[in-house]
Amino acid sequence: MGRRIVFGAAAAFVFVVLVGLGTWQVQRRAWKLDLIARVDARVHAPAVPAPGPAAWPQIGPDDAYRHVTVSGTFLHDRETLVQAVTERGGGFWVLTPLRRSDGSLVLINRGFVPGDRRDPATRAAGQVAGETAVTGLLRLTEPKGAFLRSNDPKDDRWYSRDVAMIAAARRLSDVAPYFVDADATPNPGGLPVGGLTVIAFPNSHLVYALTWYGMALMLAGAMVYLLRSGRRNNRVSKGRESFGG
Repeated sequence: MGRRIVFGAAAAFVFVVLVGLGTWQVQRRAWKLDLIARVDARVHAPAVPAPGPAAWPQIGPDDAYRHVTVSGTFLHDRETLVQAVTERGGGFWVLTPLRRSDGSLVLINRGFVPGDRRDPATRAAGQVAGETAVTGLLRLTEPKGAFLRSNDPKDDRWYSRDVAMIAAARRLSDVAPYFVDADATPNPGGLPVGGLTVIAFPNSHLVYALTWYGMALMLAGAMVYLLRSGRRNNRVSKGRESFGG
Protein backbone atom coordinates (compact mmCIF):
# COMPACT_ATOMS: atom_id res chain seq x y z
CA MET A 1 0.00 0.00 0.00
CA GLY A 2 2.82 2.36 0.93
CA ARG A 3 4.57 1.78 -2.41
CA ARG A 4 1.39 2.63 -4.28
CA ILE A 5 1.04 5.91 -2.41
CA VAL A 6 4.66 6.88 -3.13
CA PHE A 7 4.33 5.86 -6.79
CA GLY A 8 1.04 7.74 -7.13
CA ALA A 9 2.51 10.89 -5.56
CA ALA A 10 5.52 10.75 -7.88
CA ALA A 11 3.30 10.26 -10.93
CA ALA A 12 1.07 13.16 -9.86
CA PHE A 13 4.15 15.37 -9.48
CA VAL A 14 5.42 14.44 -12.95
CA PHE A 15 1.93 15.07 -14.38
CA VAL A 16 1.84 18.57 -12.90
CA VAL A 17 5.33 19.29 -14.25
CA LEU A 18 4.37 18.13 -17.77
CA VAL A 19 1.20 20.23 -17.77
CA GLY A 20 3.22 23.19 -16.51
CA LEU A 21 5.75 22.79 -19.33
CA GLY A 22 2.95 22.61 -21.89
CA THR A 23 1.33 25.75 -20.51
CA TRP A 24 4.69 27.54 -20.53
CA GLN A 25 5.11 26.70 -24.22
CA VAL A 26 1.62 28.05 -24.95
CA GLN A 27 2.62 31.31 -23.25
CA ARG A 28 5.92 31.38 -25.15
CA ARG A 29 4.03 30.90 -28.41
CA ALA A 30 1.80 33.89 -27.65
CA TRP A 31 4.89 35.98 -26.88
CA LYS A 32 6.62 34.84 -30.08
CA LEU A 33 3.59 35.64 -32.25
CA ASP A 34 3.42 39.11 -30.70
CA LEU A 35 7.15 39.62 -31.36
CA ILE A 36 6.76 38.56 -34.99
CA ALA A 37 3.82 40.95 -35.44
CA ARG A 38 5.74 43.87 -33.90
CA VAL A 39 8.84 43.25 -36.02
CA ASP A 40 6.73 42.93 -39.17
CA ALA A 41 5.12 46.28 -38.37
CA ARG A 42 8.54 47.94 -38.01
CA VAL A 43 9.86 46.44 -41.24
CA HIS A 44 6.93 47.66 -43.31
CA ALA A 45 6.52 51.06 -41.65
CA PRO A 46 7.64 54.18 -43.57
CA ALA A 47 11.37 54.82 -43.19
CA VAL A 48 12.34 57.26 -40.43
CA PRO A 49 15.70 58.95 -39.81
CA ALA A 50 18.22 56.64 -38.15
CA PRO A 51 18.70 57.49 -34.44
CA GLY A 52 21.31 60.16 -33.78
CA PRO A 53 23.84 60.34 -30.92
CA ALA A 54 21.29 61.70 -28.43
CA ALA A 55 19.17 58.55 -28.84
CA TRP A 56 22.00 56.00 -28.83
CA PRO A 57 21.85 55.20 -25.09
CA GLN A 58 18.21 54.11 -25.48
CA ILE A 59 18.79 51.74 -28.41
CA GLY A 60 17.53 48.26 -27.51
CA PRO A 61 15.67 45.17 -28.75
CA ASP A 62 12.54 47.16 -29.54
CA ASP A 63 14.53 49.06 -32.18
CA ALA A 64 15.67 45.98 -34.09
CA TYR A 65 14.53 45.92 -37.72
CA ARG A 66 13.22 49.48 -37.69
CA HIS A 67 12.91 50.85 -41.22
CA VAL A 68 15.35 53.77 -41.31
CA THR A 69 17.12 56.13 -43.66
CA VAL A 70 20.47 57.83 -43.21
CA SER A 71 22.58 60.18 -45.33
CA GLY A 72 26.29 60.85 -45.44
CA THR A 73 29.56 60.01 -47.13
CA PHE A 74 31.04 56.52 -47.25
CA LEU A 75 34.54 55.92 -45.89
CA HIS A 76 35.44 53.13 -48.31
CA ASP A 77 39.01 52.88 -47.06
CA ARG A 78 37.63 51.66 -43.69
CA GLU A 79 35.32 48.93 -44.97
CA THR A 80 35.21 45.56 -43.21
CA LEU A 81 34.36 42.21 -44.75
CA VAL A 82 32.34 39.84 -42.58
CA GLN A 83 31.97 36.24 -43.67
CA ALA A 84 28.45 35.41 -44.82
CA VAL A 85 26.37 32.56 -46.18
CA THR A 86 23.36 33.75 -48.15
CA GLU A 87 20.88 32.57 -50.76
CA ARG A 88 23.57 33.55 -53.26
CA GLY A 89 26.13 31.28 -51.63
CA GLY A 90 29.18 32.01 -49.52
CA GLY A 91 31.02 35.31 -49.48
CA PHE A 92 31.14 38.48 -47.42
CA TRP A 93 29.03 41.30 -46.08
CA VAL A 94 30.58 44.68 -46.86
CA LEU A 95 30.36 46.94 -43.81
CA THR A 96 31.31 50.53 -44.59
CA PRO A 97 31.25 53.53 -42.23
CA LEU A 98 28.98 56.37 -43.32
CA ARG A 99 29.93 59.80 -41.97
CA ARG A 100 26.90 62.00 -41.32
CA SER A 101 26.80 65.78 -41.44
CA ASP A 102 27.14 65.98 -37.63
CA GLY A 103 30.38 63.99 -37.79
CA SER A 104 28.94 60.81 -36.29
CA LEU A 105 29.35 57.47 -38.03
CA VAL A 106 26.97 54.62 -38.82
CA LEU A 107 28.18 51.26 -40.07
CA ILE A 108 26.27 50.31 -43.20
CA ASN A 109 26.00 46.71 -44.29
CA ARG A 110 25.95 47.59 -47.97
CA GLY A 111 25.27 43.99 -48.94
CA PHE A 112 26.84 40.80 -50.16
CA VAL A 113 29.83 40.14 -52.42
CA PRO A 114 31.11 36.70 -53.48
CA GLY A 115 34.54 35.58 -52.35
CA ASP A 116 36.21 36.41 -55.67
CA ARG A 117 35.04 40.03 -55.41
CA ARG A 118 36.26 40.79 -51.91
CA ASP A 119 38.95 43.11 -53.28
CA PRO A 120 37.38 46.59 -53.67
CA ALA A 121 39.33 47.02 -56.91
CA THR A 122 37.18 44.30 -58.50
CA ARG A 123 34.01 46.29 -57.77
CA ALA A 124 35.24 49.84 -58.11
CA ALA A 125 31.98 51.06 -59.67
CA GLY A 126 30.18 50.28 -56.43
CA GLN A 127 32.47 52.49 -54.32
CA VAL A 128 30.00 55.38 -54.33
CA ALA A 129 31.59 58.80 -53.76
CA GLY A 130 30.07 61.96 -52.30
CA GLU A 131 26.84 62.46 -50.37
CA THR A 132 24.51 59.50 -50.57
CA ALA A 133 21.37 58.24 -48.84
CA VAL A 134 20.83 54.72 -47.58
CA THR A 135 17.52 53.14 -46.63
CA GLY A 136 17.35 49.85 -44.80
CA LEU A 137 16.78 48.07 -41.52
CA LEU A 138 18.35 48.98 -38.21
CA ARG A 139 20.18 45.97 -36.77
CA LEU A 140 21.58 45.45 -33.30
CA THR A 141 25.28 44.75 -32.89
CA GLU A 142 26.42 41.11 -32.90
CA PRO A 143 29.04 40.86 -30.14
CA LYS A 144 32.09 38.57 -30.15
CA GLY A 145 31.48 36.35 -33.15
CA ALA A 146 29.50 33.50 -34.63
CA PHE A 147 28.81 30.06 -33.19
CA LEU A 148 32.16 28.40 -32.38
CA ARG A 149 34.07 31.12 -34.26
CA SER A 150 35.24 34.32 -32.62
CA ASN A 151 36.11 37.52 -34.45
CA ASP A 152 39.86 37.95 -34.90
CA PRO A 153 40.63 41.66 -35.44
CA LYS A 154 44.38 41.01 -35.45
CA ASP A 155 44.13 38.87 -38.58
CA ASP A 156 41.14 40.82 -39.91
CA ARG A 157 38.85 37.79 -39.78
CA TRP A 158 35.24 38.64 -39.00
CA TYR A 159 32.35 36.27 -38.41
CA SER A 160 29.80 38.65 -36.93
CA ARG A 161 28.93 42.31 -37.20
CA ASP A 162 30.26 43.45 -33.84
CA VAL A 163 30.00 47.23 -34.12
CA ALA A 164 32.23 48.14 -31.17
CA MET A 165 34.97 45.69 -32.13
CA ILE A 166 34.96 46.75 -35.79
CA ALA A 167 35.04 50.42 -34.78
CA ALA A 168 38.04 49.79 -32.54
CA ALA A 169 39.86 47.80 -35.23
CA ARG A 170 39.27 50.55 -37.81
CA ARG A 171 40.06 53.31 -35.31
CA LEU A 172 36.65 54.90 -35.64
CA SER A 173 35.07 57.12 -33.02
CA ASP A 174 31.57 58.45 -32.42
CA VAL A 175 30.05 55.34 -33.98
CA ALA A 176 26.37 54.41 -33.58
CA PRO A 177 25.83 51.25 -31.48
CA TYR A 178 23.90 49.64 -34.34
CA PHE A 179 24.39 49.03 -38.04
CA VAL A 180 22.00 49.35 -40.97
CA ASP A 181 21.30 46.61 -43.50
CA ALA A 182 20.91 48.42 -46.83
CA ASP A 183 17.81 47.57 -48.85
CA ALA A 184 17.75 46.11 -52.36
CA THR A 185 18.40 49.43 -54.14
CA PRO A 186 21.01 48.44 -56.78
CA ASN A 187 24.56 49.71 -56.37
CA PRO A 188 26.53 50.85 -59.44
CA GLY A 189 28.13 47.83 -61.04
CA GLY A 190 25.75 45.49 -59.23
CA LEU A 191 27.85 45.01 -56.10
CA PRO A 192 27.42 44.83 -53.17
CA VAL A 193 23.96 43.23 -53.31
CA GLY A 194 21.69 44.63 -50.61
CA GLY A 195 18.27 43.61 -49.41
CA LEU A 196 19.29 40.14 -48.27
CA THR A 197 18.28 40.52 -44.63
CA VAL A 198 16.75 37.30 -43.34
CA ILE A 199 14.09 37.79 -40.67
CA ALA A 200 13.19 34.46 -39.13
CA PHE A 201 11.99 33.61 -35.64
CA PRO A 202 11.77 29.87 -34.92
CA ASN A 203 8.28 29.12 -33.62
CA SER A 204 7.91 25.47 -32.65
CA HIS A 205 6.21 26.23 -29.35
CA LEU A 206 2.88 24.67 -30.39
CA VAL A 207 4.63 21.39 -31.23
CA TYR A 208 6.42 21.45 -27.88
CA ALA A 209 3.18 22.25 -26.04
CA LEU A 210 1.34 19.37 -27.71
CA THR A 211 4.26 17.08 -26.86
CA TRP A 212 4.21 17.97 -23.16
CA TYR A 213 0.42 17.78 -22.96
CA GLY A 214 0.46 14.46 -24.82
CA MET A 215 2.98 13.01 -22.38
CA ALA A 216 0.85 14.22 -19.47
CA LEU A 217 -2.22 12.59 -21.02
CA MET A 218 -0.39 9.30 -21.54
CA LEU A 219 0.85 9.35 -17.95
CA ALA A 220 -2.67 10.02 -16.69
CA GLY A 221 -3.98 7.16 -18.84
CA ALA A 222 -1.34 4.80 -17.50
CA MET A 223 -2.17 5.75 -13.94
CA VAL A 224 -5.90 5.15 -14.48
CA TYR A 225 -5.13 1.78 -16.04
CA LEU A 226 -2.87 0.73 -13.19
CA LEU A 227 -5.39 1.94 -10.60
CA ARG A 228 -8.22 -0.04 -12.20
CA SER A 229 -5.99 -3.05 -12.64
CA GLY A 230 -4.99 -2.89 -8.99
CA ARG A 231 -8.61 -2.69 -7.86
CA ARG A 232 -9.56 -5.61 -10.11
CA ASN A 233 -6.73 -7.73 -8.70
CA ASN A 234 -7.82 -6.86 -5.16
CA ARG A 235 -11.38 -7.99 -5.89
CA VAL A 236 -10.13 -11.24 -7.39
CA SER A 237 -7.90 -11.87 -4.40
CA LYS A 238 -10.71 -11.18 -1.93
CA GLY A 239 -13.02 -13.46 -3.93
CA ARG A 240 -10.51 -16.28 -3.78
CA GLU A 241 -10.07 -15.78 -0.06
CA SER A 242 -13.84 -15.90 0.46
CA PHE A 243 -14.15 -19.01 -1.71
CA GLY A 244 -11.30 -20.68 0.12
CA GLY A 245 -12.86 -19.82 3.50
